[in-house]
Amino acid sequence: QVQLDESGGGLVQTGGSLRLSCAVSGGTFSSYAMGWFRRAPGKEREFVAAISRGGRSTSYADSMKGRCTISTDNAKTTVYLQMNSLKPEDTASYYCAAKDVKFSNSAYSSPADYDYWGQGTQVTVSS
Repeated sequence: QVQLDESGGGLVQTGGSLRLSCAVSGGTFSSYAMGWFRRAPGKEREFVAAISRGGRSTSYADSMKGRCTISTDNAKTTVYLQMNSLKPEDTASYYCAAKDVKFSNSAYSSPADYDYWGQGTQVTVSS
């Protein structure tokens, strides 16, 4: 059974930084494309960032371009989301997701593409 465990959320001031982590267990990490999504209260889930299997391709939401970086560590079977220059509108629960892609080198931005999800970690940015 594939399990995704997010960590690293918390309370940060405007302009601050956080690094979210998502540890993946129970599957073949090297076969997965990974993504980060978020959901703010009263809003739909939205795409944040994605990375292809092997890390050759990345994709970012327009709202996060230049402010975040997605990366993976295959040895630790972990995906990271480094977020900088945080704004109050970044406040949300952040979820990581995994898609079993076998050999594809694409990054996927639609939540419908993903097979596995974590429970989420809360990020709160104070003004």
